[in-house]
Amino acid sequence: MSKAAIRPRGAGRRSASWTQDPEGVRRSILDAARLEFVENGLSGARVDEIAARTATSKRMIYYYFGDKEGLYRAVLEEMYERIRAFERGLDLASLEPEEAMARLTGFTFDYHAENPDFVRMVMIENIHHGRHLATSDRIATLNLSGIDVIREAYGRGVASGVFRPGIEPIDIHLTISALAFYNVSNRASIRQVFGHDMGAPEALARRRESAIDTVLRMLRR
Repeated sequence: MSKAAIRPRGAGRRSASWTQDPEGVRRSILDAARLEFVENGLSGARVDEIAARTATSKRMIYYYFGDKEGLYRAVLEEMYERIRAFERGLDLASLEPEEAMARLTGFTFDYHAENPDFVRMVMIENIHHGRHLATSDRIATLNLSGIDVIREAYGRGVASGVFRPGIEPIDIHLTISALAFYNVSNRASIRQVFGHDMGAPEALARRRESAIDTVLRMLRR
């Protein structure tokens, strides 16, 4: 049998694809890596498996990202960039303060519910004591911009007399995040302990409304 006959499927495309579409290859690697890290964590993930999910090679993954931890950090950065980009698209500055906070809370709740991979990656990073977040200036900048969005809307609410003064923007963020995050992170344990499916449509709708109400009650005079 000739060498051509036993060549792995897709191998002929690999060397050419990264030169023709390097950004597409990078995107493909990040997508495959996200699946691998979400399924197996950082410690259990294998670069060989990530390469097998893509039309590239292990060598090219190292070329783009340096090592497995560099790839993991890049996945985290991409995930934080995505949620912050959606937040910016809400255009909260054009809304009245209460409406802005309600929209941000509802969006955050929906985003977590619809993107459990994001929740899983944050949980994995907490297992590693946030050390990869600590080495990413990009993520630090992105998340500070998220606090700035809250600070602006809250400040307008205080100035107009709608919101009570003295609340730190980080505490508002933590409350919104906790209400959205827990509904996904603890879904399996709550189902087993209480027989309650937090992912059911009616449960999600009820919790979403409750989350918005909780945040607004926290802020109102």
